[in-house]
Amino acid sequence: MKIIKVVLGQDGWSVTYTTQRICALKGSTVKLSCSYTYPRGHKVTSTFWFTNMETEDIGQDPENTGRLEYHGDKKKDCTLRITDLRERDSATYWFRLLTDQKGGTFTGKLGVTLSVTGLQVKVTGEHQDKTLTCITTFTLTDNPTYIWYKNGHKVKEDTSSLYSDYFSDADSYSCAVKGHEDLHSPAVCQKCWSVTYTHQKICALKGSTVNISCSYTYPSYHEIKKAFWFTKWSGMDAEDLSSVPGYEGHIEYLGDKKSDSTLRITDLRLSDSAGYMFRFITSGGNAAGSPVSLTVTDVVLKMDPTSVSEGERVTLTCRTNCTLDPITAYSWYKNGQPIPNSNTYSPVYSLFSVSSEDTGRYSCAVEGHEDLPSTEETLTVTYHPRNTSVSVSPSGEIVEGSSVTLTCSSDANPPVDKYTWYKKNVASAKASGQSYNITNISSEDRGEYYCEAQNGRGSMNSTALMIIVAGKQTSVVTAAVGIIVVVLVLILCLSGLMWFR
Repeated sequence: MKIIKVVLGQDGWSVTYTTQRICALKGSTVKLSCSYTYPRGHKVTSTFWFTNMETEDIGQDPENTGRLEYHGDKKKDCTLRITDLRERDSATYWFRLLTDQKGGTFTGKLGVTLSVTGLQVKVTGEHQDKTLTCITTFTLTDNPTYIWYKNGHKVKEDTSSLYSDYFSDADSYSCAVKGHEDLHSPAVCQKCWSVTYTHQKICALKGSTVNISCSYTYPSYHEIKKAFWFTKWSGMDAEDLSSVPGYEGHIEYLGDKKSDSTLRITDLRLSDSAGYMFRFITSGGNAAGSPVSLTVTDVVLKMDPTSVSEGERVTLTCRTNCTLDPITAYSWYKNGQPIPNSNTYSPVYSLFSVSSEDTGRYSCAVEGHEDLPSTEETLTVTYHPRNTSVSVSPSGEIVEGSSVTLTCSSDANPPVDKYTWYKKNVASAKASGQSYNITNISSEDRGEYYCEAQNGRGSMNSTALMIIVAGKQTSVVTAAVGIIVVVLVLILCLSGLMWFR
């Protein structure tokens, strides 16, 4: 694989493409891989891909809805994935980045040339003495293996692209390349009717958009009168999805109305999982293909366990009900925010030796569908009491005869279910409960007090709080009363002496 690097001067701008030329089959998926650099001091504001056919962001083209997945991170990765390839996707693709600095725009000059082709069956010879050749417009990988189908059934597998046999004009023939068996060529036949689907099985995410495509053949002298998609048979009649209640605005028919058709379903619902069939009616007959199995899945996060003690391990698993093709990575979130450096190619993400900081709501998403995350699962981390402390009320000087309240607080999960109060050097507990009231305090209450906080995970003592009891407040009151009495006695004596005189 040749890596092409484009560098503009020596000022730090560059775009590196993994390969400059890619050839891919119609209906398959391709990844245009690249990375880029830019000078320090610049901040990337916009990144996009464009082609020689469209000078603007190709993601803005309605025809590309649901088919483009930009895997870039606006830092260095500019990978683009295109699904359900069509021949019109053949073009040269360039990557462009814009920054917040004047003149801070750069485009990878060489680009990546993408060639898209479908398989075709070429018929040579006459009558029953015919040879079929499976051809493409470009050379496939070395020594590909070809698979041949007759009336939809596999009949041959060989490294040769040729197939010779006794051919009937009433039989249809198609070919595929091993490894891409779901990408058949259009069937060829002289007097047959056929419907060939691009994919026979599709797995898609709830809320996303899916395209179900097919090609069809019929005698050249017939004219198409009606073509539609359906999910159920009713005798020989089928109900057009466009007229079924609940599908209005939910589906769209695309195609040339002559030889190919695509059913696009937007905002997928779990109830959209079904077998979808295409049917066309001509002036002289009709045909319908076998069902395409569509499975719609949501992303489910399984957390094991959901409640742990500090130091234990938690395993998160991101699951879907069917296999998405391809899945490149998973994204992980905590409390709705991406977890740094958590993207992984494995659907399993582990938290080793958890702490209380790991408590929160977790979710996951498939890369490229970050707007369709799983429902959140809550992780609870339990731990024994810590940061245990004692406060006193009222604060300030404590005198005999007054009352104080000691309150214990502690951080714990689950919350503290038992508080016990102790006085230092006293064997038995003084009280229980979060608050401890000491009334009519005396000098005997002087000393160091502490509390013990306990939950199902353990216990922790607070630091000791010293209570110092000042002298009696009542002694001050008594001295004041004595002075008042002496003064009153002197006044009475003076009054009596004056009266006597």
